[in-house]
Parts: sequence; structure tokens; C-alpha cells
Amino acid sequence: MREPSIRIHRKNLLEWNLNNLEDKHLEETILAVGRRKTSTAVVRMKPGSGKITVNGKDLETYFHHPMIIQDIYRPLEITESKGKFDIICKAQGGGFTGQSGAMRLAISRALVKVNEDFRKPLRREGFLTRDPRMVERKKYGLVKARKRFQFSKR
Repeated sequence: MREPSIRIHRKNLLEWNLNNLEDKHLEETILAVGRRKTSTAVVRMKPGSGKITVNGKDLETYFHHPMIIQDIYRPLEITESKGKFDIICKAQGGGFTGQSGAMRLAISRALVKVNEDFRKPLRREGFLTRDPRMVERKKYGLVKARKRFQFSKR
């Protein structure tokens, strides 16, 4: 018998979270997805004390850099919702910067689901816009995506 695959794809990630929700919390739990670069973050938000968990770890343990942590808290600070919701996040793919950006977008989308009045301040700050920038692919005949080998006239 084969072991289940460790890697969960984007489509399966959302299904995983929907299947693992308990029925009693279903009506008060808000689910939102955010993406940045190659990272995906699925956020489950419910009323609580303000605890944020990422991949089973505390936010400060998972993201060590204070600027990344501050960036994740920004949507909650703008909407004055800090300390009102417990957030459970499953982030995968990419690095810490991509995962934190995906998480910020997912939290912003979840806040809009909670209260539609939050849309305007979050939109003004640019938190509801998905960042479309991706790593440009390497082309043949070049060193990297745009870097060329040194040109020699003779």
C-alpha cells in the first residue's frame, strides 16, 4: 500500500480545509485563499482571542522576521480587528516572503467576508489585489532570464 503524497496541490488544499472543518464551527468559520508568487495560503478565521497559527506553529515561531509579521498584521490593524479573530493558516510553496504575502491576501479576503464595510479601507491599502509578479523563466542562449554572456566584438 502506498503512503499518501506529502505534497498537496492547490485544488486539493482547499478541499482539505473544507473536509477538515468541524460541523459545529462551520457557520462561524470563514475560509479564504490567497496566493503570491508560487505560494498558496488557506486561512480559516473564526471569532476568538487573536491567536494566529501557521502550519501548526505560532506566527512568531514560523516567521522570524518582525517586518514580515507586521505585514501580516496590517489588514487586522487597518480594520481594527486585531485580537478579535483566531486565524489558522495552511501555507505552502515558495519562500517566507511569498507565503506571508499570500497569507495577507487571504486574511484580507476573509475580513471582507466578515464585514463588507472593510472592503474600502483594504482596497485603498492595496490588500485585496493579488500581486501578479512571478519569476521570469530562463531563456535558452542566456545565462538567466535576461542576463547574457559577455559580448565580444572580435
